[in-house]
Amino acid sequence: MSSDKPDYHDADLVLRVYDMRREAKTRENRDAINFQFWPKSYDDVKEVGKFDNPLNAAWRQLSTYWEMVFGMAKNGIVNAEYLTQNNGEGLFFFAKIAPFLDQIRADGSPRAFQNVEWASKETESGREQYAYIQGVIKKQLESD
Repeated sequence: MSSDKPDYHDADLVLRVYDMRREAKTRENRDAINFQFWPKSYDDVKEVGKFDNPLNAAWRQLSTYWEMVFGMAKNGIVNAEYLTQNNGEGLFFFAKIAPFLDQIRADGSPRAFQNVEWASKETESGREQYAYIQGVIKKQLESD
């Protein structure tokens, strides 16, 4: 279990998370979700969840990847502050869908995004980054 202060074990896990993000297919899917997916309504989120949607594979990979990553922090496997300090991209992903979280959960995924939500609320660095990212996303959606 992780201690209050990050150690070599935490650094190793965070570097592994980073290394996994560099894999070619993961990088392609990250780019697709980060730059092409800007949901303005729950219908946009619901649409990307359909298997025939061009972004569906990217959606499935990234949503489960970030849940796994932040689940390690929530469950004490890796130091939560250290992880959130180094993985703002997962919070960026969550900020895009957070306005629709209640609907996502009501539609059949009651535990969806619980780990990344936890990171955005229960860690100091997660709260800070998430607040900043929400502003960035708001500006992007307003400019579209």
